[in-house]
Amino acid sequence: MQSRFEHFAVTSMMGSPDRPPRTDGALKFSYPWERTAFGVALALSRDGHFEWEDFRQHLIAAIGDWEARQEIDDQSWNYYDQWLSALEAAVIAAGLASRDEIASHATAGQAAHLCCK
Repeated sequence: MQSRFEHFAVTSMMGSPDRPPRTDGALKFSYPWERTAFGVALALSRDGHFEWEDFRQHLIAAIGDWEARQEIDDQSWNYYDQWLSALEAAVIAAGLASRDEIASHATAGQAAHLCCK
């Protein structure tokens, strides 16, 4: 069940270019990290670390940047890669972490994932 904020956040994106992917009306996540990134963005905004609209603007910019760099038929598109880029931008803009701190944790996480496959 969604909280009121989660319902607001998701429905505010419906019909817009930054809307999350859905299957049969439900949010679609292909990997666990996508669900986690989605939840982290909602929780940080709900808890007042940044405005939801600010996050949406970062997401729209991330999608636009990807589209500008790729060919129209590029199969590497993943909505949640752009979501993660937007989340990183929102976290940095809010002063919650620096780009270097995020990169350091990402590198540590990737190493842990590789060693434990």
